[in-house]
Amino acid sequence: MRSVSFLLLLLLLVAGISPAWAQRIVLSGQVTEATTGQPVPFASLFLPGTSAGVTADAEGRYELATTERADSLAASAMGFKVQKKRITTDFQQTINFALPNSGVTLGEVTVRPTENPAYEILRRVQSHRPQNDKRYLEAFAFDSYNRVEVAVNNLPERVTQRRLLRQMTAVADSLGQPRDANGKPIMPIFASEVLSRYYVRREPRRKREEIRHTQLRGMAPRDGSVLSQILGSSFQDWDFYPNWQQLLGKDFISPIADGWKFTYEYELQDSVYLGKDWCYKLGVTPRRPHDLAFTGTIWITAETYALRRVDLTVSPEANLNFVSQIQVYQDLAPTVAGPWLPTRTRVFIGLKPGGKQLAGITAKFTTVNQNFEVNHPQPLAFYDRPVETAPDAYDAPKSFWENNRPDSLSVEDARTLAVLDSVQKLPAVHSVMELADVFVNGYKRVGLFDLGPVLSTYGFNNIEGSRFRFGFRTTPELSRNWLVRAYGAYGTRDQRFKYGVRVSRILNRDNWTVMTAERRHDLDQVALLDNDYGLENPLFEAAARLGNISSSRPLMRNLNTVSLQSDLFRGFTQKVTLRQQNFDPLYPFAYYTDDRTPGAPVADQFSLSELVLESRYARDEVLVQSQNRRYAMGLMKWPVFTLRYTLGLDNFLSSDFKYHKLTFQVSQSVRLGQLGRTDYILDAGYIPSTVPYPILKSHLGNQSPFYNVGAFNLMRYFEFVSDRYVSFQFENHFEGFLVNSIPALKQLNWRLVATGNILYGGVSQANRTITPPVSLGGEPLPTFQSLGHLPYAEVGYGVENIFKIARVDFLHRLTYRNSPGAKDFGVKVSFQFKL
Repeated sequence: MRSVSFLLLLLLLVAGISPAWAQRIVLSGQVTEATTGQPVPFASLFLPGTSAGVTADAEGRYELATTERADSLAASAMGFKVQKKRITTDFQQTINFALPNSGVTLGEVTVRPTENPAYEILRRVQSHRPQNDKRYLEAFAFDSYNRVEVAVNNLPERVTQRRLLRQMTAVADSLGQPRDANGKPIMPIFASEVLSRYYVRREPRRKREEIRHTQLRGMAPRDGSVLSQILGSSFQDWDFYPNWQQLLGKDFISPIADGWKFTYEYELQDSVYLGKDWCYKLGVTPRRPHDLAFTGTIWITAETYALRRVDLTVSPEANLNFVSQIQVYQDLAPTVAGPWLPTRTRVFIGLKPGGKQLAGITAKFTTVNQNFEVNHPQPLAFYDRPVETAPDAYDAPKSFWENNRPDSLSVEDARTLAVLDSVQKLPAVHSVMELADVFVNGYKRVGLFDLGPVLSTYGFNNIEGSRFRFGFRTTPELSRNWLVRAYGAYGTRDQRFKYGVRVSRILNRDNWTVMTAERRHDLDQVALLDNDYGLENPLFEAAARLGNISSSRPLMRNLNTVSLQSDLFRGFTQKVTLRQQNFDPLYPFAYYTDDRTPGAPVADQFSLSELVLESRYARDEVLVQSQNRRYAMGLMKWPVFTLRYTLGLDNFLSSDFKYHKLTFQVSQSVRLGQLGRTDYILDAGYIPSTVPYPILKSHLGNQSPFYNVGAFNLMRYFEFVSDRYVSFQFENHFEGFLVNSIPALKQLNWRLVATGNILYGGVSQANRTITPPVSLGGEPLPTFQSLGHLPYAEVGYGVENIFKIARVDFLHRLTYRNSPGAKDFGVKVSFQFKL
């Protein structure tokens, strides 16, 4: 052993490395005032000449673990002189500081008479933005470490007595997990660590994250799930140079935004060294406390007017649901090209689902970035996969993290991970995770299969009576490249058996090439055909398929499809589908098969064979692969374009018609600054052929009590049919605009919303006359209605965030008010969980 130790020492000396600095040194202590002995909260501790540093806590205590080589440790704080103390070669050292007061002279800033001196600094921040903002780099990349820790606290007594919590509390107590001031347990429930390489290219804007190693602890989802892949830098990129910072689906205005003077108040508090950077320290507060803005402190470098550090919180009065606290701390460093990149970010989020009697949830995010590389863009094809997880990302032993974690764990963090490792082994935890999986995904995992969807197990309508449905899908454990979904259903009234089978095969994961075949025999409704977007609201879809569905023109539908989907390049998806369908209407229906004169042959069933070509372009959509599926994540800045062409093939696989369909859709979510955010859909279609009305476009109405953004909410089911149309639908969420300024209302945290739908359309004379006046039995046939020269229009206004979950819309129908059964005014409700 002596020879081995000597050899190691010799190698270190040959390499020019002091053996003391080949080991990690832990420095700790407290910073106090020299005159009073009182703690100096949030003092800065740093090793001069290095990037290593730490911020003391509220009691002035700190702990800094480093392998950086330095001979001294420095401490600084606002209003105090910088003090340095020598570091020895001991592996653990206690160094206390007693800082003397200092009269600080501000750097030279020319201000206008009677003007707030902070304003001139903010103007210079704006003028120096091209030199400091990372968005002006041609490209950049860095290694990133992200740690997430989630815990619950303030647990009610009745909750702590439940079996699961008793077991978890016993584990936490045995490992020394502290309790809160009231003696209630603080229970860690989840933690993750991710090591990745993050790449960004400026033109065109592209991002890519290579997740090299990741681990989940505690009540965690399965490896390879969507959640396990969105815990890296791609989804935790805090940047205050853009005007808006997106957080939890909300838009917060930055304290250095273009319109800074209209949103914030500023106070020039001091000048101070942060490391080797001489900085102006500015206090920021929102002019209106209920706005989505920050309060706290920012540090601006006096030489380059760059953002050096932020220590911000969201105003506790901000119009947010369930959030009790948001804190953001970030340090930035300059790159060799000039613009600054974040080196360390800490975020703390406190959630309180309800009143004081309910548990609170805390989430801590820690990000450490290093090994920066700038202005070396990768080829465009490199960015086609925004998130790439290494095959062995989940296989690293725990010793790997101890040796490769770029920051040292505090005693509290180490204890938290130990508690989660023990909690994860509890059988009760596995039961809770299975229940949560059913709630989130709608399926129950049983061996190699998922049973469900659970919510579709039972339904009732006037055609089928009670409908019982059983289904399943295969899991990635059975096959990562094959996905099979199947179900069977039975109606007690119609006594018919329905079924559906879909088989998908992933041919190529790089461009997500997937082949799918489907066979389905089930009840459907003309009013819901070709309305996929509008049926994305599960509550509305369930309501539309329940109760009396006769007015929606029910029919039995046999569907056979084969499709191939692939991405030509990032964001540009192509899909080819060959589809064969047979329709058997369950209501009086007929159409002329040849000549359209009284007495000509008619039929009451029809078959279709179609070739469908679809192109979809979403420039900045981020898609995450979850083993044998993929999902879109986050908000997109650019619009999404979808073009679809359908060719009806006559006399092919018993098809009765030849026709053409062309549809085009644009959707986008647009930020409007203080006016909130607008979501719109522009939809247009044209069918130049002569076909029965079930093949035409049946515009989606809404007779349910639930509001649906994809429907015309005061239009009845199957009220209007078109073979050429264009529609525009929008809704604007004002957030706290106007309401936050009204004293009597701002305490309610309500938010205003405005909606509008307009539809132009019509039907050709040929498509009107293809339907005979009477059925095969001589009974009058129900017909359909089309729009005239006047468009259909409706507008609405409403209030959301009532009791934090409810939304009420008040709707006015502006045209076709005299149509049979039309309602000029309506009230719709919906439920949503939004921060």
